[in-house]
Amino acid sequence: MLKAVETVKTPSVERLLKLWAKRYTLDFSHVSLDKYIHTSLLATASPEGRAFTSARLMKNLLDINCQMGCIQAKTFYSYIPNIIDLNEARLITQFAFRVYKQTLEFYEKNSLQAHLSITEIFESNNISILGISEITELAYLLEPVLLVFQEQHIISKDWRALGFMTTQINFTNQLILKKLTSTEKILLTPYLKFVEEQVAIPWQLVCASATKYEVDSPELNLIEQMMLATPEIAESIYRQLVELLPNHYSRRGELSNPSIKHSCLRDLNMFQAYLWLCFLEKSMESIERELIPLCVMVVKGVGIKWEMTEKWCQLLVDEISSHLNAEQKMLLCPYLQEMQQLFLSERSRLGYKEELTGGVI
Repeated sequence: MLKAVETVKTPSVERLLKLWAKRYTLDFSHVSLDKYIHTSLLATASPEGRAFTSARLMKNLLDINCQMGCIQAKTFYSYIPNIIDLNEARLITQFAFRVYKQTLEFYEKNSLQAHLSITEIFESNNISILGISEITELAYLLEPVLLVFQEQHIISKDWRALGFMTTQINFTNQLILKKLTSTEKILLTPYLKFVEEQVAIPWQLVCASATKYEVDSPELNLIEQMMLATPEIAESIYRQLVELLPNHYSRRGELSNPSIKHSCLRDLNMFQAYLWLCFLEKSMESIERELIPLCVMVVKGVGIKWEMTEKWCQLLVDEISSHLNAEQKMLLCPYLQEMQQLFLSERSRLGYKEELTGGVI
């Protein structure tokens, strides 16, 4: 759940902020870095190119896509009677529009950085150039409207509407991407990914929590290592889940479905971020009070079996442990074990036998 965050930029925090920003790099995996792409990217990344993209989306597509994203999410959650009524849907759509409007305005302002980054990529063949500069600036810009957007879901008549928020953003992002050119997708995808992660994954809180640690502390070194490995760990666990549960089927389809893969990877990243947060805070409160209730709220109606939870949590523990040396295991394993115990206790408390409480798919 998104919270207001005040980030004090100590050397330790700055190091984690750089790792957070690396999550939103330009992705060139689907194009060849030839002269034509170079020319096209430079034109799209120029102030004029970004202004054109932003104006085109703002004129017609953005409002329609936000409405369609809301409709698709409402359809997906149709098994919950009246989860969102007409007035609530209208308010939610309005705030979604504001989120994307502010994101596009920020995107326009970063045209120079993108232009220089693309030139550097082609000169050095380095594709790890950041897609978003000044990530805390974007986070603070979006924070007020995202908090109100979140509140619109929380005050809904049905508490399960919290899961509606991430689903709506995911659907809206996919609708927007379908309307972009290949070069626009390269430049805008990091921003859309940031919006989706910002409402679900506490990366900013993880970074802010580093203020308590010295830059050479074993705790900070461990979190730096694990933040870098987080996407790799998520991918590995997802592959194992597909292999171990070939017949798994939820309300959205099979695990191999691209949209379910996207959600699985996001949520595996989310689980890890909550672990890193709890580790830095020396408390399991964030998992106990935020992650577990969110899972209970969302997953029950998605049609997943309890078997998936056991695989999900155990694979997460095993995969993370495989990245640790003996000293790091002594530091982190108590938190991994406590996470498992918290989910088991919640299952017992609710009397779950078949339902999943560990993965917001």
